[in-house]
Amino acid sequence: MLQERITDAVRVNARRTDAFDIFNFKHYVGPNPYLNTGALVADFALTGAQKPLQIKRYVSIIGDRYPYIRDETYESYAHLFARTMSEVAKLDMGLHLDRWSVKPYKDYARISVQSLHERTIRSVIYFVWDWFEAMTKDEDVNFSEQMITLQKRFRDSVYGGPTVYTLLRTAAHKGIPTFYLPNEGLMQYGYGKKQVRGIATTFDCDSHVDSDFTTRKDDCKAFLKTLGFPVPNGDIVVSEREAFRVAREIGYPVAVKSVAGHKGIGVTAEVRDGAELELAFDRAVNAIPENEPTRVIVEKSISGADFRLLCVNGKFVAATERRPAWVVGDGHSTINELIRKENRTPARLDTPTSAMSKIQCDEAMEQYLTQQRLSLDSVIENDRMVYLRKVANLSSGGVSIDATRTIHPENITLAQDIAQHFRLTCIGIDVITQNLSESWTSGNFAILEINAAPGVLMHLNPAIGESVEVPSNILETFFKSGIDARIPIITFNRISVQELQNTIDHILLQHPDWTIGAVCRDVIFINRSPKILNKDYSTNLLSLLRNPKLDLLIAEYSEDILEDEGMFYYGSNMVILNNPTEIEMTLARDVFDESTIVIKRENNISLKRKGVVEEYSLGEEVPFTQVYLEEIKTIL
Repeated sequence: MLQERITDAVRVNARRTDAFDIFNFKHYVGPNPYLNTGALVADFALTGAQKPLQIKRYVSIIGDRYPYIRDETYESYAHLFARTMSEVAKLDMGLHLDRWSVKPYKDYARISVQSLHERTIRSVIYFVWDWFEAMTKDEDVNFSEQMITLQKRFRDSVYGGPTVYTLLRTAAHKGIPTFYLPNEGLMQYGYGKKQVRGIATTFDCDSHVDSDFTTRKDDCKAFLKTLGFPVPNGDIVVSEREAFRVAREIGYPVAVKSVAGHKGIGVTAEVRDGAELELAFDRAVNAIPENEPTRVIVEKSISGADFRLLCVNGKFVAATERRPAWVVGDGHSTINELIRKENRTPARLDTPTSAMSKIQCDEAMEQYLTQQRLSLDSVIENDRMVYLRKVANLSSGGVSIDATRTIHPENITLAQDIAQHFRLTCIGIDVITQNLSESWTSGNFAILEINAAPGVLMHLNPAIGESVEVPSNILETFFKSGIDARIPIITFNRISVQELQNTIDHILLQHPDWTIGAVCRDVIFINRSPKILNKDYSTNLLSLLRNPKLDLLIAEYSEDILEDEGMFYYGSNMVILNNPTEIEMTLARDVFDESTIVIKRENNISLKRKGVVEEYSLGEEVPFTQVYLEEIKTIL
């Protein structure tokens, strides 16, 4: 293994006793001169102030945490640092961030590590730096504590929600381009006229009327009852007195929940008497948002297990049983101690990819324990299982169990019949029944509510049972492949305003009904009409690719823009380079197998079309525009 020599490099960010220095940080949201994906780029150097350990010693220590690093070789400290940073950046969540590179210079190396969220990856590089310095000084770092902080930082980002992240990861694997729209708080999948925008499992093609309707639980329940679907008997009440009246009429046990509630907040099942009803009503009222009126559902509580049936584009996709959290006694630990022990298990890391959330202790839990004549301080005998809640709320620590392969065919038909009545891409149908493998027609089956924004992680990564690839089903509703999510893109390294106008006119002659977006450093066009040019170049690209009418994009990316901002998009169908610099040649890196690349160096032309390269000299009287305008026809 080769090591960098220690130089007299100027210390930039390093402390006096540091062996390494990291400086010149730059974050790119997309492809850049150093990596073909979003990345954090920084310069790495030895300070000379502290002699580093041998590389193999760092590998040995890091290998205790990431064993597979021991099986690899590293040319330099920079290579090991970048590789380690790439591994830490996965945050013990299995994030799909595995690309990194190192470009050596005389006195330093430029490292690039794939990233998704800038604030998180910047924290990662500082933590890895501290780790390397600690190893050098034979000191320890609190790795677990630091990892929890990093995980929380990512989870708090726009990418960190379980459903959002799994959709982004699936899109990346399928080659579907995605980017975040900060002003709208939405994710966009696909470019131009191929786009779909949304948040989690709600998309711009969904009916906002139907989505709103599902939140009005009383009206939605009445609608389902009119259609003949099984729903529990009950009524809407606005006061505790009315709640007692309805409970007497339909008979205990009852379930109580707010009309405006969500995610199981304020829901109490199996209320068996007036005392419990009083507490349940208060809990439901407290869950109502401030701007909503007091409206509470009191309905017959059906005995059985809680299931979520998921339909995508009107078709049944998955079923999951949701059980309340539980603990198993060991004969000497209290319930509180058992909960803390359970919360430390890997399955409850509470990350965007973990199967279960941490068990939450609250008033509802303590009340349910009281009903069982228990408390958090109770010691449970060996092997006794104690459920901690009545309601199977996954966000409070409930357990998901795949039931997709055991559901009765008539229950699938029921779910699809319900889904057909809503113009929603995804719909979650919450039901309660003793056994999902028995037909709903046999009785003791009830639809509890409809969810217009169902989560997917419970199906993709259940705590028990097999995974169902729900994100793929959702994205394939819009895009059969990554190609279906793209519009043609033509990228230049330099083009004048007049040449840009001529190129637009040339394409419009062939496709007069198209909407063409084009941008260079001096102007932005929609067809022949100039628009307001933003000083932030990536913002211009975002506004064009966000246009739902756009059929084709033309963009200029010169060396200074590539170094300063990187690219906003990945992949060009055609790249046209006029005497390109080394950095501008990276535009030819991010292309598809069927792409066309035209390169002019002086009077020499290199043309690569569908993998076949042709080279020739350009006559003095033949303008370069004639060459590339002719080739543009081949990609349209």
